[in-house]
Formats: sequence, structure tokens, C-alpha cells
Amino acid sequence: MKEITVEELLTLKDPVIIDIRSPIEFADGAIPDAINIPLFTDEERQVIGTIYKHEGQAAAKWQAMEFVSPKIPDLLNKIKSYQTDGELVIHCWRGGMRSKAVVTFLEFAGIYAWRLLGGYKAYRHHILEQIPTMIPEKTVVLHGMTGVGKTEVLKILKKKGYPVLDLEEMAGHRGSIFGTIGLGEGHNQKTFDSLLFKGLNEIYGSNYFLVEAESKRIGKAVQPEKLMDVKFKGLNIYIHSPLEQRVKLLVSEYVLPYEQEPWYDEKISLGIEKVLKRVKDIEIRKRLIETLQEKNYRDMIMILLEHYYDPRYDHARQDYIGEFIDIFTENPMDAAEQIGIKLKELSIPPLLKTNNRL
Repeated sequence: MKEITVEELLTLKDPVIIDIRSPIEFADGAIPDAINIPLFTDEERQVIGTIYKHEGQAAAKWQAMEFVSPKIPDLLNKIKSYQTDGELVIHCWRGGMRSKAVVTFLEFAGIYAWRLLGGYKAYRHHILEQIPTMIPEKTVVLHGMTGVGKTEVLKILKKKGYPVLDLEEMAGHRGSIFGTIGLGEGHNQKTFDSLLFKGLNEIYGSNYFLVEAESKRIGKAVQPEKLMDVKFKGLNIYIHSPLEQRVKLLVSEYVLPYEQEPWYDEKISLGIEKVLKRVKDIEIRKRLIETLQEKNYRDMIMILLEHYYDPRYDHARQDYIGEFIDIFTENPMDAAEQIGIKLKELSIPPLLKTNNRL
């Protein structure tokens, strides 16, 4: 049986990673780009665990065999359908019986795959150990009131070749009360860590990175202390944009793509409920409730910016001790152009093409 370590896996070019854990395990955290082809359903896994607890290992193995036996042809066909020129790697939680069994089935069928030693558990241990050592010592941090388009600016700069860490994308959350609109429920810590590791590997070779001035917690995910320390000491670029332009951008991002969805109004209502708990001004509370009832989301955004988000933003800025550079713009594309010019003046180049660390 061919076996591979996590370190060796991360050196492979375009591997096909098959995660055979149950759907609930996969949803809780997975190797980026892995394909979930579960050996057991969530219910079957629970039954096996219960039998193991009350009747012992032998009885649990027998039940597992009964569950798996009818599935083997379909399981192998599914895995075979994902075969490419890349190495095929099979893993479960700890690299135990599940992955051993599937790799053995594959070998009988003439399909040769690697079994990941230690499984997902070994992968997670490895990335948590490596992440602090991979963070560049210098950073350029983008600041600006809600709606100036910081995330869009980062995406533009990334396309231009600059080393960027898009933490909101990694967290599946925009970092605000309404941050999951259109993004599902947000990523948990395990998924965030995996995507951060992947992102750091992609910028390996650069002595700096660009990032948004997010608070330590983004939705369900918490940034590493080392990352926060580097950000607080970085070069800061503050993007200024007119209020009307910010409202327009937020309407295009939060309202227009989703307002016809059946879940949208309730999601907004729940967000406003949270805001109202923090707003003391009776008149502002009244106006927010009116815009909610009228579904006047444009005016709602205007009120939120002027009386909720903007007053809170300058307080968060105080944590950053590095130099601040101001950029005045009306759109993210222009902001990205101006930032590129500033970085060039400061002899901070785009990321040259380098090999990944792993």
C-alpha cells in the first residue's frame, strides 16, 4: 500500500484528494479542493460508533462491513471518475481503517492511490504549526469607512500580481452584522485556517502582503496573534470615498443581487434587530424601523453608515501604530491604481513569480 505524509502531499502538483469521511465531518473542516466521497453516511457512522461503544470493536467492524459491501462498486466508480494526471490521494480522519479499506479496494480494481498518513488530523496539526512561520514580517493594511470597496481593491491588486490575503473571503464573511448575506453561514475556524495556509503558501517569497484592516474576529473565525501583530505595525493606506458612492457600492453588493431571494428580507430584519440593540438615539431607531418596513434598503444603508458604522470605525483605527497614507477616490479601480503608484514610490513591488513554499 502506497503511503504519503502531509508534507509530501503538499509538494504534489495538482493532486486529486478524496476525503472519504462522512458529510458532517467534511463540512466541519477539509483540505482545500478535496472531494468528499463518503464511505459512510452520517447516520451509518453514528450507528457504528454506538455499536463500538456498547458492543466492542469486532461488532462495530462487522456492522461497517455490512454497510460498505453493497456500496463498493459505486464508490470505486465515483473515485475513478475524478482520476486525472495528478496523483490520487485518499484520506479519512486519522488515516485509519476507512482509508486503508478504500485504498485496498482500489488496488483490487487496478487503481493505485496514496493513503494519507495521519489523515485530516495530521494535515490540521501541520498547518497550525506552519502558519505562524509563513506570515511575512511586513504588511500594507487597507483602511476606510464601510463601503469604500476595500475588498474589491484587494481583488484588483491580486489580479495585478500583488501579494494579497483576502481574509473576508477566507472567513466567508464580510466582517459586519450583515456580513454573510449571499455567502451562506460563513466558514468555521478549521476552514479559515486551511484557506489562510493556502493563501500564505501562494504568496511565499514575498517579504510583505496586502490585507484589509479587519478586527481579530471575522464572523466565526479568529485571526492568529502573529498576523494581528504584523498588521498593527504595518504601513497603512486609508481610502476615502464620498458617502453617496459608498451607498451605491453597498447597494450593488448587498441589495441588488439578493433582494428577490425568499430569505433576504428576514436576513435583513435579523441584522437590524442586532443594530437596534446598540443604537440609543430614538429618532435613528425609528428611521431604521421605517426603512425596514418599507424595504427602503438604500436609505437604510445611508442611515447605518452615518449613524452606526462610521462613528465606530475611527476607534478601531487607533490600534494601528504605523504610518498612514490617504487615498481619495470614487471607485475601487482608481483606488487600486493610486495604491499601486504609492507602493512603487515606496519601492514596494508586486510579487514576482516564485515557487510555493511547499
